[in-house]
Amino acid sequence: MIQFRVTTAASLLALLTSPFFVSLADAADKVVMQIDGAAAPFYAPLYAGVENGIFEKNGIEVEFIYAAAADILTNIAAGNVDFGFPNGDAVVAAAANGLPVKVVHTTYQRGIGALLAKADSGITGYKDLKGKKIAVTSLASPNYLQLQVGLKLAGLSLDDVSVEVVQTGAIVQSLQAGQVDAIVFSELRKYNLEADGTKVTMVLSNDFLPSFGNVVVTNAAKLSENPDLVKRFTTAVTQSYEWVIDGHVNEALDIALDKYAPTWPKDQKGILTTAFEQTFVPTVWQSPLTKEKGLGAADFAGWQKNADILAEYKVIDDAPKAEDFVVDPSTIGQ
Repeated sequence: MIQFRVTTAASLLALLTSPFFVSLADAADKVVMQIDGAAAPFYAPLYAGVENGIFEKNGIEVEFIYAAAADILTNIAAGNVDFGFPNGDAVVAAAANGLPVKVVHTTYQRGIGALLAKADSGITGYKDLKGKKIAVTSLASPNYLQLQVGLKLAGLSLDDVSVEVVQTGAIVQSLQAGQVDAIVFSELRKYNLEADGTKVTMVLSNDFLPSFGNVVVTNAAKLSENPDLVKRFTTAVTQSYEWVIDGHVNEALDIALDKYAPTWPKDQKGILTTAFEQTFVPTVWQSPLTKEKGLGAADFAGWQKNADILAEYKVIDDAPKAEDFVVDPSTIGQ
């Protein structure tokens, strides 16, 4: 005969206060991820991963905070935050300075720097820049290095051009207004320019200078002492990006714009959608390497070439070995 147990208030209280119940409630590991810059729709896959329960499914409760890339890496090295999402150049510089940081997910398989010029300017590549006025946002920016490398490969140097430093918020307008002949900035600005009716030519910096946008980093000690946590975190990141790639760009952007970056102009959603569908999904988050090894796979040769060029141009003193600071996520915990 089947017997039924009636749950009394006393028995329910005993259940709620039992060690078994507490262990379930506390099962998720609480971690802090510090992201480069400020809350922005470009981080929509991470936000969607939280809202869709992907991190929770992997036993993780994540809090997002924001800072400059250099500060993120300092905090990672000191153990102040669990994971970071800085740009790759900053990671190479941190590794060169001996900070104990590890790239555990090469989320952006390439950089998004580019030379942009008006289509009617006659500029189709770096060889056409002699005597031209070129804008960058800073002489310490990755784009300034990209300009130098691109010029050298074209048989030119900084002496052959006029370099203007223009603030981030005004650099696109400087090109539109004809104040400069070209800009070396983000390829995503192509979509803003085209939306305003300005046809542009574009040369991707990654074609001659391998670099990486946002990547997931953690402390070397955390990776060594708690590989299970790092593995679950990188798995959650991969699954979050896979969800967006699998036809959910629109939903992910809605999550980002509504809940995480509500001050971002809503009328920019169309441009963001185009950027996601034409740039991020096909060639930034995915590559021939990720087709073989999965999202976040480590391109050790690309990382090493990036480090070597940074050393060649005196951005860092010596190039660290990629294998010393980059980890392929498939090997974590093995």
